[in-house]
Amino acid sequence: MRPTSEDEETKTAREPFWELEMRLSAVLSTLAGFIGAAAYTHSDGYFVTFMTGNTERAVLGGFNSDWALAIGAATIILCFLMGVFVASLCRRYLWRNHPHGATVLTTIALIFAAITDHILAERGIGLAPILFVAFGMGSINTSFVKNGEVSIPVSYVTGTLVKFAQGVERHLAGGGNVRDWAGYAVQYGSFALGALIGGLISLVVEGRFMLDTAVVASSLVAGYTWRADPDWACEHPDCLPAPKHLPGTRH
Repeated sequence: MRPTSEDEETKTAREPFWELEMRLSAVLSTLAGFIGAAAYTHSDGYFVTFMTGNTERAVLGGFNSDWALAIGAATIILCFLMGVFVASLCRRYLWRNHPHGATVLTTIALIFAAITDHILAERGIGLAPILFVAFGMGSINTSFVKNGEVSIPVSYVTGTLVKFAQGVERHLAGGGNVRDWAGYAVQYGSFALGALIGGLISLVVEGRFMLDTAVVASSLVAGYTWRADPDWACEHPDCLPAPKHLPGTRH
C-alpha cells in the first residue's frame, strides 16, 4: 500500500527493503509457484494457484458438454474456498496473525494429497489428490492479513502484476519511488522461480512423486516460518491476541 502522507513516505524510505514480511512473502510465493507446478504437471492441466483459469474451465466446459472438466474445475474452486475459510477460522481461534499457521495447514493438506495419490495410484488417480492441494493453496493465501482481509495474496499473480505496473507508472511520473513497485517485482519473480523449480524437478522426478516433493518443500518452509515467529511477534505486536480482561479490546 502506498504511503498516504509525506511523513509516512519518509518513514517507509528509511525502513530496510528486505524486511521480515518481504522475506516471508518471497518464500511463500516461491512455495506457491512450486506447488502449482507440481499439481499442474501431475493433473490434466488444472490450476491450483489461482481460480481464474478454473472458473473459465468450469463455464466453458459446460458449453462444450465436457461435464467432467466443468465439474472438476468447479470442485477445485470449492476446495480452494474451503481452504481459505478453514484457515481464516483457525486464525481467529487457534493461532495469531502469523504465516506459520497457514503454512502448517498447507503442509497437512499436501500430506493428505500425497497419501491419496499413492493409495489411488494402482486404480487411477483421478482428481482427488489435487483437491487437497487446492485446499492447501487456499490456506496459504491467508498468510498475510490486515484489518481482516488478505494483504499479500501469495498466488494471485494477476493482481501483483497490475500493482507492479501501477507502481512503475507512479515512479516514472515522479509521484513515487522504487518501493512502489520493487516489492511486487520480488513477489512475482519469486512465484515464477517456484514454478521454474517445480518444472525442472518434474524432469527428473516421476510424476506420482511430485506431490511428495511438494510436501518436503512445504515442510521446509513451515520450519522457516516457525523460526521467524518470534521476530514477527516483535515487529507486529498488534498481531498478538489482546488480553480479554482489558475493556475495549478486539477479540
